[in-house]
Amino acid sequence: MATSYNEELLRCIKFFCVDLCGFFSKIFGMEKSQDGLCPCGSGKNYGACCRLCHEGELAKSAEALMRSRYSAYAKGIVDYILKTTHPDHPDAKRPEDVRRKEIEEFCHTTIFKGLKILDVQEGETKGVVKFTAYLYMDGKDFSFTEKSTFEKVLGKWLYLKGELAP
Repeated sequence: MATSYNEELLRCIKFFCVDLCGFFSKIFGMEKSQDGLCPCGSGKNYGACCRLCHEGELAKSAEALMRSRYSAYAKGIVDYILKTTHPDHPDAKRPEDVRRKEIEEFCHTTIFKGLKILDVQEGETKGVVKFTAYLYMDGKDFSFTEKSTFEKVLGKWLYLKGELAP
């Protein structure tokens, strides 16, 4: 049975973009392994760190939420980023499909090189985490330092707001 040109083209694209890239990623240790170090910089295995939050466990602190959100960006877990954003955050007022698309684009065009926690101030229901995120986009350094505010709502930590810090 003859295949159409489009079917053959799709088969070739899949081979080069999925099969070969996956093969070489594994050879050179670049795959997004569930067993590698967590992107949050804790030094722990991802499976024993932020993956727990990504799969439904609640973050135990504002710092834990900060780390898990950074890891979610690094791994492209958009649903987690959306569901851990406080409803009073300015972005929460925008259409979810627009936010989702922007976050997906950011995740796929950014290289996440590391996270450094600089300061944590935490109470029972409010927390502030100052951090530096080391990022690269289009070969350029886009690292920044932010002071993020978190609020615990109904037992769940949420990202309320962030402001760039010097």
